[in-house]
Formats: sequence, C-alpha cells, structure tokens
Amino acid sequence: MSTLQQLIDENCEIPESDVDWLRQLIEDWQLLADLAFSDIVLWVPTRDNKAFVAVAHARPVSSPTMFYRDIVGDFVREDWAELAAEAIATRGMVQLTEAAWFDEMPMELRALPVSRRDPQTDELLPPFAVITLHANLIDSRTASRLEGAYKHSAYELFEMIERGRFPDPTSNAGAKRGAPRASDGLIRMDAAGMITFASPNTLSMFARIGFRDEMEGELLSEVINEVLAGHRDTNESLPLITAGKQGRRADIEARGRVIALRSIPVYANDGERTGALVLTRDLTDLRNQEQELITKDATIREIHHRVKNNLQTVASLLRIQARRAKSEEARESLSQAMRRVAAIAVVHDTLSTGLSQIVDFDSVFDRVLLLVAEVASIHNTTAHTKKTGVFGELPSEYATPLALALTELVTNAVEHGLAGREGDVVISAVRTDDELNVSITDTGAGLPEGTVGDGLGTQIVRTLIQGELGGTIEWGAREGGGTEVKVHVPLRWMSGLD
Repeated sequence: MSTLQQLIDENCEIPESDVDWLRQLIEDWQLLADLAFSDIVLWVPTRDNKAFVAVAHARPVSSPTMFYRDIVGDFVREDWAELAAEAIATRGMVQLTEAAWFDEMPMELRALPVSRRDPQTDELLPPFAVITLHANLIDSRTASRLEGAYKHSAYELFEMIERGRFPDPTSNAGAKRGAPRASDGLIRMDAAGMITFASPNTLSMFARIGFRDEMEGELLSEVINEVLAGHRDTNESLPLITAGKQGRRADIEARGRVIALRSIPVYANDGERTGALVLTRDLTDLRNQEQELITKDATIREIHHRVKNNLQTVASLLRIQARRAKSEEARESLSQAMRRVAAIAVVHDTLSTGLSQIVDFDSVFDRVLLLVAEVASIHNTTAHTKKTGVFGELPSEYATPLALALTELVTNAVEHGLAGREGDVVISAVRTDDELNVSITDTGAGLPEGTVGDGLGTQIVRTLIQGELGGTIEWGAREGGGTEVKVHVPLRWMSGLD
C-alpha cells in the first residue's frame, strides 16, 4: 500500500505544512471511525482540482464496514465528488438527502472539509482536504445512550476539524504506545470538569481501583483524588487532564491496577473551550506482559553472559594446555580448539548486551579477526586482513555457525596459505534481501595440488555452512596466485531484517 507522502507526491500538490497536518490527523484516524460508527476516508484534491484521491481509510470496530477492500489510492466516485466539492465550497459538513449505494448496500454519506489555522494569526485557512463518512444503513438500529454519546463526541471532533482546531499540534498523546481507544472507555466533561457521561467500561475500570459510586455529576479531579488517596502521584499532566484544559496523556496506578487517561479538549467555533473528552484504558494486563518480557529479556541476557564467561574460561584452559603440550601436533590442535570456542564466545558476548537475539555481525566479525593475529604470530606470518562490504544484522542461529565457519576459513588462509610469509587476506561480504555472499581470498601459496584437503577444519566448515545454514561453499585458485573461498548463505527466513 502506498504511503500518504507517496500518494500526495504522485497525485497532488499541497504545501508540506498541510501534509504535516494530515499526518497528525491520521494518528487519530481509527478513533474518529470508532466514535462515528462509520468508515471514514480522507481525500485530497488532485493537481488539476478535478478529482480527489483517497490517502487514508479507517474501518470502525464499532459497526460493520462498508468497504471490504481498502480504497486508499482510488479516485473518488463521481457522485461522492459532488458532495466533497460542496463540503469545500460551504466549509461545513454536508449530507446526501437520500441513501447512497456501494456494492448493493445502502449507506448514509456525509462529507466535511479539513482546514487548519494560521499559526501566527489563528486565522482559519481555506480547506485543503475532505473527509467522507460512510455509515452502513443495513445495520441501522435505535441508538443507545452509549452510541449517542460516542457519535456526539465524534461530531464535536469533526466540527473542530472543520475549524482547524483538531488535531492539536502540541499533543502526540494519540500516537503513544498503550493509548486509550474509543472502545476502551469514554468520559465526557463540561467546561468546569464535571462528568456528564461515563461509559460502562470506564465505570468498571474505576470500580476496580476503588470508586464504586456514580461518576456522572462528579468532578473528574475529585474522583481521581479519591482513588489516589494515599498514593503518591507526581504526574504533572494529571491536573490538566482532569480539568480537560489540554490534550495530554497520563497513567494512574491504584490497587495494583494501571489506568491510562487521555484528554481531548473540545472547542466551539469561536475557540471557547466547552468541555473535554477523556478516553480511558485499563493497561494492567499490558503492563504485566511488558514486565514479564523485560524479566525474560534480562534472564536471556544473563544466560548469554554466563555462557560467554564459561566459553572464555574453556578457551583459557585450552590455551594453557596448549602452551604446556610437548607435542607440536597436540599444541596445534588445542590452539585451534581454543580459537573455535573463543569465536562462539564473541557471539554470546554480543547477545548479552542487547534486548533481541539479533546481532550486528560486522561488529562480531571485527572481533573475530583479532583472533587471527594470534595465529599469524605463532606461524611467523605477517597477514594484512581487510574486510569489505557489510554483513548486516543476523539472528543468533545464523551468527554463531557463520562466525565459527569464517574463523576457520580466515585462520586456514593465514595458517596454511601465508605460512612463513607476508600477504593479504581479504574478506568481502555482499548482502541482499535474499542471500549473503562472502568470499575469502589470500595471496598465499594456493591449494596443494589444486584441491582442498579433508581435514577437521574443512569438515567443520562444510557441516556449518551446508548443514546448519543450508548454504554452499567452493574452494578455488585465485587469479594471480593464492586461494579464493566463496560462501553462499540463503536468508529465506530473514525477510524482516535489514
């Protein structure tokens, strides 16, 4: 689906300030649809002003949708266009006098203009977009008091949209994680902060935190003070929310529960504040889940940290044993085992510092290359290692076998290809959405008799690349002398990573 910016760039020509206003409006798009019990569509005039293109669409969760297919990117139908043009011309909401039809379903169709105010003069600027409301008439029924309150709230917000007073540029409460939604709970207040309506869900929330009386007719500030009696609360936004004076978001905690409050001041056409809407949501379960995840993340990090420490201890023991070994073959085998353990430890060390099981493999590999310096010094070799390209981020199930395999290949290039001489080892990584290709080239002596051996290192690399990663590996002669190893790893399970 095209983004708002893409659709406007392709079809429209409006100032960036208007686009920013639409972005803020869309943050509350779902709220408006749910309060109005209607599909809502945002239309922007095309460059020639002869049509409108849909740039946003929200379906209500409170009633059946009119559109089973998203219409974002579509051009407005001719009969809807006339209503949209009328809304812009009259600068107010207009409605078809008879039912409109879509896919053989009757609907109530309204349109209203979108305007904003000059930030310096507060003057109302001309409309630059249109909202259409599509209510399913098949589902029409006698409205309950709850539905009436929600719809009344919606049309107060729509009137503010017409007059450039919604959204509030100073508030981003609707975009925050855990923000209350229309279906969670609603409070309506007058200008003095007196509650004129409280939804059943809201009453249940406040009952759970200790307020069991009727809320209507009470000051919200006094209700909050009662439930927070004996609880310390330093949230500076809370008085502004309970008075309905500013669009803010705050959470209150009492009796082991967390309630989110979001206020939306309501203004009349002349700019005078007439009341406020306060959306409510019980966040207790969400907070508990987040706390469980934090605990699990901490536990996983601690496990990786301990595994890293244990592996480093094993590597140290192998290093000590190698130094004391009398046989050159035993010393070499123990040194190789030490490097393999150390390479795995690097991955676990990286995992222990983050919240996810994704690692920056370039950082891991840079640390792995430090192990090569020890190999070079042991074999009286001067190796100039260089990495080109980017590996990118990899999940641990890829990172561990790949780090171990590349350690083997680079070590082999230094230990055997450049043994006793000076030369270059270049590691090149090419990453796409679907695969990772790595080549390791050296300027050494090349493959003995032109073929790769069948030692333990080669068997380990084949097992890791082909068995665990499902990839391929090829050894060959480098043009100009030396060896080139090509590793191909498919990333078919990693479409969500960069």
